[in-house]
Amino acid sequence: MTISDNSINDLMADENQPVQDDSEVEPSPQVEGMITAGVHLGHRASKLHPRMEPLVVGLRNTIHVIDLEATVKYLDKALDFISKLKKDGKSLILVGTKPPLRPLVKQTAEELGLPFVTERWLGGTFTNFPVIRARVKYYSDLEAKKAAGELEKYTKKEVAQFEKELADLKRKFEGIVNMDKLPDAIFVCDIVHDKLVLKEAKERGIKTIGIIDTNADPMAVDYPIPANDDSITAVKYILDRVKEVILEAENNS
Repeated sequence: MTISDNSINDLMADENQPVQDDSEVEPSPQVEGMITAGVHLGHRASKLHPRMEPLVVGLRNTIHVIDLEATVKYLDKALDFISKLKKDGKSLILVGTKPPLRPLVKQTAEELGLPFVTERWLGGTFTNFPVIRARVKYYSDLEAKKAAGELEKYTKKEVAQFEKELADLKRKFEGIVNMDKLPDAIFVCDIVHDKLVLKEAKERGIKTIGIIDTNADPMAVDYPIPANDDSITAVKYILDRVKEVILEAENNS
């Protein structure tokens, strides 16, 4: 379900209710796991996006604290969507180009056999897909020629140039080599850092799922997950849940 103004207003109404004494309320095991992973820690108060206000519950040393009960609800909606997506045989791509998150995103995608982008998003990846596919095919063909020893006939200087070109192409296209059509959905680990991805996805009618920190607009994606997008442990917590539902969906299909 896409977040709406009504759902934000409902959260605001809930926030205005009397606050229970935290010392008398035991967090659920899921919330405890999120706290341990740092999912609840947002950005400094000065960076708060107005639409995230209903999804924060206070401040800790000038850092906004995300309402993890809301995170549980929105995460469950996103996971239900991903589960149905995989059961229906549809495709998902993971995107996380922020340097600290790159190894985690790549590892998760490779474990699940999903396409991924961890380097700078190339403009036109969705909106000019045929051109991108042509470049990917060129990269694949060049890799095949290298594997078959066909580059050995060239001079050392020419081979060095091919090697340099291959390294550059691999960095750009490694994660989308097997993506022969536009994906049905995209999971973005930081929607502020990778805003161009969302713009292209919307232009092509691709469903969007994203981790929404306190500096981001929760209405910018179809399935927002309020959470810390800077912490590796927090993002890993979310991606591990995604991995669980995908593996379960594949085992049951």
